[in-house]
Amino acid sequence: MDDFSSSGFSNGDLDEPIPIDDDLDKPIPLGGDPPGQGSVSRSPLSLGGGSQPQPKPQPQPRKIQVPTPAAKKPAENVTSADRITGVRTFFTKLHPGALNFLDEQINDWLKNNPGIQVKRTDLTTGEVQAKKTEPNIIITVWY
Repeated sequence: MDDFSSSGFSNGDLDEPIPIDDDLDKPIPLGGDPPGQGSVSRSPLSLGGGSQPQPKPQPQPRKIQVPTPAAKKPAENVTSADRITGVRTFFTKLHPGALNFLDEQINDWLKNNPGIQVKRTDLTTGEVQAKKTEPNIIITVWY
């Protein structure tokens, strides 16, 4: 077990707090010197180089010449009548009645949208999945 006899506690209750004689509102001094009588000197330290320490010369700010960028030309707006602004895709099965219906669909769409100028068309065949997977003709109109 621990020997408490050497620590200054003799036959006392170990759960009892140690009495404090000092005032708790009084600041604790830093170091061993009393306040106001410190042994630390705040004067500059002389290293024997001269009678007075010479102030360090302040470096002069260097002037850096930054090249100014050349004025950029404003970007020109590219507007062209050939510019593609939209796309519409039509598709139908590969039999004569469906192809006639596709022609009517494309013609009606062009009549209902007179401001559209067709720029390009693509045509391909492929399988479109519906109730049954069947070959279809797919027409893409770029305008």
